[in-house]
Amino acid sequence: MQDLALSVFFASLIFVIFKLYNTYRVETFYAIIANYFVASLCGFSFYNGDIKLLEIPEKKWFFGTLIIGILFIVIFNLMAATAQRIGVSVASVATKMSLVIPVIFGIFAYNELLSPIKIIGIILALVSVYFTSYKEKSVKIDKSTLYLPFLIFIGAGVIDTGIKYVQEVHLNETEFSLFSATAFGFAAISGLLYIIIISFKKPLQVNYKNIIGGIVLGIPNYYSIYFLMRALQNDEFTSAAIFTINNVAIVMVCTLLGIILFKEKISIKNWGGIVLAIISILLVALF
Repeated sequence: MQDLALSVFFASLIFVIFKLYNTYRVETFYAIIANYFVASLCGFSFYNGDIKLLEIPEKKWFFGTLIIGILFIVIFNLMAATAQRIGVSVASVATKMSLVIPVIFGIFAYNELLSPIKIIGIILALVSVYFTSYKEKSVKIDKSTLYLPFLIFIGAGVIDTGIKYVQEVHLNETEFSLFSATAFGFAAISGLLYIIIISFKKPLQVNYKNIIGGIVLGIPNYYSIYFLMRALQNDEFTSAAIFTINNVAIVMVCTLLGIILFKEKISIKNWGGIVLAIISILLVALF
């Protein structure tokens, strides 16, 4: 449980950093790309073995890191587009609801058994995500943009499922850092290629705030994935339980941090979502 708690802590810290970007006028997209370079460097730095770059493509998990790394950038862009066109809450709900995909995959691929109480817990978790992210202000959704949250839902679910699959089939614990470093490295390269392409239309200007923002974000981003992979090795919990607790706890902690640090106001429905989140975590974790 310690690894899972640390993953939730670092993932929630990412939320705080994103909020501070607005205060310090950091351009999120460029900081995200810088963050992937930093996260990749963290992985290579914390790897205890000898790093032989030419041997990494020979690893069984190499192709998985390529897909996951590219998806990191793609999903981020989709989240940004969804937040701008539909709303932040919609993007948040679509991301966290994606826990359904790795849960279903775990049941069929690894024959994970879910008791009736845990099933109720997972259903309550999904409901809690909705109510915790709910905003009183009504949002008019253009039907032409409905594909955006759907793609986020699928993409975020594929990332979590891919991490679990690679961790289960091809990885041992000693290679967690190397795997993470490679995945983040592909994300960084993908983002850099995108910047180079758009720079032909709009010249790129170096902004040191974006670089510093990326450095600050990269370390907790690395650890959020690293500790999640360690948590998935826990034999006491199924992957369904891990992903449920992780996603719901992040939403709950981020909401509470918003209240404490940024004086955000939340509705009765938001408080109801937090209560449901606590109940769902207890049901999934204890039974």
